[in-house]
Amino acid sequence: MGTIATINGIAEDNIATHNSGTASLYTNKNGDTWGHWAPTAASGGDSTATSGDYKIHTFTSSGTFTVSAVGTDGLDFLVLAGGAGGGAAPGGYYGGGGAGAGGYRTTVGTSGGSGSESALALSAASYAITIGAGGAGATIGQNHGANGSNSSIGSSLVSTGGGGGGSAVTSGGTAGAISGGGGHLANNGATGGSAGGGSGRYTLGGARTASPVQGNNGGNGHGASNTPGGGGGGASVAGGNATSTTGGAGGNGQTSDITGSSVVRGGGGGGGTYSSGTPGSGGTGGGGAATTGAGTAGGTNLGGGGGGARDGNVGGAGGSGVVIIKYKYQ
Repeated sequence: MGTIATINGIAEDNIATHNSGTASLYTNKNGDTWGHWAPTAASGGDSTATSGDYKIHTFTSSGTFTVSAVGTDGLDFLVLAGGAGGGAAPGGYYGGGGAGAGGYRTTVGTSGGSGSESALALSAASYAITIGAGGAGATIGQNHGANGSNSSIGSSLVSTGGGGGGSAVTSGGTAGAISGGGGHLANNGATGGSAGGGSGRYTLGGARTASPVQGNNGGNGHGASNTPGGGGGGASVAGGNATSTTGGAGGNGQTSDITGSSVVRGGGGGGGTYSSGTPGSGGTGGGGAATTGAGTAGGTNLGGGGGGARDGNVGGAGGSGVVIIKYKYQ
């Protein structure tokens, strides 16, 4: 049985009467169900904005989202976890790996396009919103930068923190951290957001195997003496592999217009280098660049991964995440 949305081009809810009866009282006409539309009503967030018929709640810190009326349409969302910290590099050795961006989950792409997931259905209730913090950059002697923390809506929709960039150590370095886990040997799978890049000297970037996919793999460090680290994975592009002279570029983030404006989020950190190499650039969307010293921090509320360090310095910290919820309210 079909659903009636309009009569003679007029929206069904805007028709006051039909055959002398109030339209909203009719459950069907000629065997077809009336398609009454209902708005969603909710509260919470650091700011509440509107874009056309839609209301947007943005959380830049943890809080509560309360649904007071469940509408006909589902809720669009963007849930971005905290980016990880970049790898460190002791003096005279190899560059630290760039860190992975926070896990990126969304229903909304660019210019009205859809994201990778379906709209969220929530009951009339209150839901805890958690904003993941960025991970700390590695210090000298640590295997990798700290992973970012998870962001979530309630307990069922979770984005996983990014994986830390591998540090260069005197024994030759370590692979980029698992995204959402600790350090790992080369080629071990990850379970969350974008993964960190490997440090210089034959180390591999972390892999991501999350379901649903939330990011990309980290790049490899270059396999020779005194060489740069790989770039951290970004929301839309994997981290770049290092060359013999240049740190791997951080993977680029993802563009979304869920707020009504086009914004790039979730960039990976650039790979660090040795004393005379070229630092890797950070990915678009808050990825921290490697420099001639300590790695640059990832962008706040952009979930960016921190940059890897140059010799004798520490990795850059990751950037915090964000949660954005959008729904039709009129």
